[in-house]
Amino acid sequence: MAWPDARQFLEEARSVGQLRSHRLVNLLGFCCEGDERVLVAEFMLNETLAKHLFHWETQPIKWAMRLRVVLHLAEALEYCTSKGRALYHDLNAYRILFDEDGNPKLSSFGLMKNSRDGKSYSTNLAFTPPEYLRTGRVTPESVIYSFGTLLLDLLSGKHIPPSHALDLIRGRNLQMLTDSCLEGQFSSDDGTELVRLASRCLQYELQERPSLKALVAALTPLQKENDVPSHILIGIPHGASSSPLSPFGEACSRRDLTAINEILDNIGYKDDQGVANELSFQMWTDEMQETLNTKKKGDSAFKQKDYRIAIECYTQFIDVGTMVSPTVFARRSLSYLMSDLPQEALSDAMQAQVISPVWHVASYLQAVALATLGLENEAHAALKEGTNLEAERNANSGQK
Repeated sequence: MAWPDARQFLEEARSVGQLRSHRLVNLLGFCCEGDERVLVAEFMLNETLAKHLFHWETQPIKWAMRLRVVLHLAEALEYCTSKGRALYHDLNAYRILFDEDGNPKLSSFGLMKNSRDGKSYSTNLAFTPPEYLRTGRVTPESVIYSFGTLLLDLLSGKHIPPSHALDLIRGRNLQMLTDSCLEGQFSSDDGTELVRLASRCLQYELQERPSLKALVAALTPLQKENDVPSHILIGIPHGASSSPLSPFGEACSRRDLTAINEILDNIGYKDDQGVANELSFQMWTDEMQETLNTKKKGDSAFKQKDYRIAIECYTQFIDVGTMVSPTVFARRSLSYLMSDLPQEALSDAMQAQVISPVWHVASYLQAVALATLGLENEAHAALKEGTNLEAERNANSGQK
């Protein structure tokens, strides 16, 4: 019930879904059906800023990484503002996530107007912008205030209420404000500059808070160790897929559709065995035979690389609905890829995975479709999943 107004939800999701930035966790899709409201965003492998800052296990975030986080955050918010989305709801350490390479990204969810109880802030009132407490409205300046609370989080390694932090700043008691884990990692000038920026962001009067452009300009020269990858600075494992790529995986990583066609043709319908056993008990009728003939015609067209006919025949077979075949969805998925229809190809590859959840072919075809759509992070994750599933399958086969 967070979004009782379906039209408002659809309008917001479509608007936010048009944003594309390497600083954002981009919104990929949404669903609005009955009382269900679903938002689908890019998968971020390495948790939230809150986890790494407040609940770290192996090592605390280094100073250079903290500076990188606030710069990337400022750049993300500046990009959103340039695209007419200046309001961000409930900006906090849980809204910043880390991708596979450890790069910080801002969740797109906070760009959606959240109509639940009319509230835009779920955090403790001590961290809420003063104007929101007065009027109940979020302004672009409210976002700057929340940015200031995040600067304090990164500086202290704790979630300190802004009023308490400002008292420490006025009393020049910066040592109590600074995370003890950062000792020796930064100069007093850099620390003073970050404190100055935080206190400006937390000003009571809206007009006294800096713009995002000014924040980006102030944070850029503070950056350290620019050549060091984020995953090292944040202390997370990083590496290639746990298994080497098979010929099928190689073909998918190269998007070699011809090679994929040959592999699928060689596999045939071996992976439909469970379905075939089920069908053997069905009553064979003229209509059933006609359906199978349609599939055979599609297989023949697929082999001859006549993808238009293959799509038509496989579609007829699927629409009858009597038999379910992951292989048919996989073959139609590739036929769609060959016909420059990657979205349809992705849909079929996902349907194949619904029918056969641990089938590596479905993950591989998703990887190709996602890469064709320009979603490289998701494509890489799907390729990795396919590789692991295929390795697991081969290992199980060897044990039998």
